[in-house]
Amino acid sequence: MTAEAVRWSFARTLKLNQGPSWMLSDFLKEDGIKVVNPTTVQFTLTQPFGPFLSVVPWWYVMNPKQVTANEQSGDAGQKWLTTNEAGSGPFKIKRWQPGTLYELEAVDDYWKGWPSKDHVGGVIYKLVREAAAQRAALIRGEADIAEGLTPDDYDQVAKMPGVVVPEFPGMTTFGLKMNTQRGATKDVNLRKAIAYAFDYDAFLKIYNGHAVLEDSPFPKATRGYVAVPAFYRQDLNKAREYLAKSAYPNGGVELEYVYFDGLEEERKMGLVLIDNLGKLGLKVKMTATTWPNMVARASKVETSPDFLAVFTTPVSTDPDAVAYQYHKSSWGKYYGSSFYTNDGVWALIDQARTTVKWADRAPLYADIQKKIADDVPEVFGMLMNRRWGMRDHVKGFSFSPVRFTGEVDLYPLAITAK
Repeated sequence: MTAEAVRWSFARTLKLNQGPSWMLSDFLKEDGIKVVNPTTVQFTLTQPFGPFLSVVPWWYVMNPKQVTANEQSGDAGQKWLTTNEAGSGPFKIKRWQPGTLYELEAVDDYWKGWPSKDHVGGVIYKLVREAAAQRAALIRGEADIAEGLTPDDYDQVAKMPGVVVPEFPGMTTFGLKMNTQRGATKDVNLRKAIAYAFDYDAFLKIYNGHAVLEDSPFPKATRGYVAVPAFYRQDLNKAREYLAKSAYPNGGVELEYVYFDGLEEERKMGLVLIDNLGKLGLKVKMTATTWPNMVARASKVETSPDFLAVFTTPVSTDPDAVAYQYHKSSWGKYYGSSFYTNDGVWALIDQARTTVKWADRAPLYADIQKKIADDVPEVFGMLMNRRWGMRDHVKGFSFSPVRFTGEVDLYPLAITAK
């Protein structure tokens, strides 16, 4: 990898306007990337951007010669890269069967070396969507690592010989995004009534205690996080007070709850919602669907449901990674399905992300958290602990809270024989 490879890769991503381009496209242009020497790249931004360093690791660096040699009709190598790699990492592709199986092979002479002589020689990713099948494979020793078990499964396999379950506090928030621009949930008083009616302890019960409740729109590990005073917890008296202030003082409306088909935890949350809102005279219709359909519905204010069950993992611990989810620029994304509107908050978000000194940014984010909470664009839920089921011969596991869902860093892994 050279400085030119870095420059070329950043420029390519900006041109394609895909992948992580959204993170820097407002602040970085191609002519702002300069090679100083073979090991140094200089970035000149169009305006200050406080979170710059936190998003740089998300930009993939490729070998320009490999990619350009495999371009097809000026596609910048996109088609070729769907089944090939052109990086400098510790693994290379061996098998690629989309939707079924992916096999990676270790690069023995990896330039950085390996942290252990027992490092893995390769990894097979096998897509197994049913939690029960994952659990069975782990117990039989057919799988070394399983991610996607139910809370009950994790508790059970943790007691079995030969299996360990590492557990860490997560940064992935779960919330019920409410459409703030259409239908009954456009009414802020109704949204507050809903927020006070919900039984938050049910979140903890569903995850058998392996979760913590949110007390801010920001995850606890986010830089600049503050616990918002008097954050929403179940209080039926307050719920009825806000319902009386709304356009629906007697309830009498049906709200749609859309969740991922097959995810039992989200189904249970819907049942809790039905029970809680029934006490306010509100009905809930549960709609189970696929993730592509959820994303499609969230893309337009006209189709975004009253409630969308969403897990959201920030791309870094910088507060902008969370705050920007509530900016108008996030409308149409699954995490922006509430179509939240507050000009004052948007202005604070813009000011905070274009401010460099943390001492100046911190109070802005404290204010942002409180204002978003007051507008209650979602039922702020919980942060579940991250867990994996692993055979005990797997060593070297390293946790990072900002990796998407249940990703595992393969590089430090090792297999030790008993």
